Amino acid sequence: MIHVFKHHAMATEFQVRLATDDAGYAAQAAHAAFLETDRLENYLSRFRPNSDIAALAELRPGEMLRVTEPAFACLTLAREMEAATGGAFSPTAAARRTQAGPPRWSLLPGKFSIRCDIGRLEFDLGAIGKGFALDRMAEILREWSCPDFLLVAGYSSILAGGPPPGTPGWSVGLGTAHTEPRFALTHGSMSGSGIAVQGRHILDPRTGAPAAQRNSTWALAPTAAVSDALSTACMVLAEPEIEKIMADRNDWLVWLPAGSGWRHFGGRALPARTT
Repeated sequence: MIHVFKHHAMATEFQVRLATDDAGYAAQAAHAAFLETDRLENYLSRFRPNSDIAALAELRPGEMLRVTEPAFACLTLAREMEAATGGAFSPTAAARRTQAGPPRWSLLPGKFSIRCDIGRLEFDLGAIGKGFALDRMAEILREWSCPDFLLVAGYSSILAGGPPPGTPGWSVGLGTAHTEPRFALTHGSMSGSGIAVQGRHILDPRTGAPAAQRNSTWALAPTAAVSDALSTACMVLAEPEIEKIMADRNDWLVWLPAGSGWRHFGGRALPARTT
């Protein structure tokens, strides 16, 4: 039996879908996962005045701040994805609206701190924070011995654990309506980025200009934080740039609109089709 639970956080709706016969235990596990989401929002939201991200924006060049483990872990992942995408993804992309150039910052692992090097650290983790939250929620559910789950944040970030019994996986689709093609997803994440809801809000961190390459993208990766960042980066990357990035990754897939369908890039095998 599939039990579905919903919770509002990070300006969107989160869902936990659990495949288990024990409805009461499923509700407790989902509640624990949602508590983790609320905790992370307190650290990662730039709209929370006491969050780590808000505090980092107050640093002057040369100053540093010790942050919480979740904030440091999320920013570490963001820096890794910035490097992997050639700067097409950046947690400081939004800073290009107020600053002539991108701010520069350093991770200080030994001190669990972030140092401001140049500019103002206007971090916006909207393109990776929800995925990071899903990954942490998945850890909670596994601790509760609930390994067969589907987690959803705003219908554009999807993370699957084990499949429901007797199925090849959780049926998920591409596009804003999540229609065809549909795939059986297990132990991985699919994320979408686009202009349908918020318009051309995604900026190219390299230039500060709004993304103009395409209207939407979808990405598949082992974790939700990575698939979120990857789908965002592919909104600004040209196809030759995407092909170059994907040539070195056999655990990522990207879908771009192609006429009335989708064209995929990457070395990883496509999930099994359900339609």
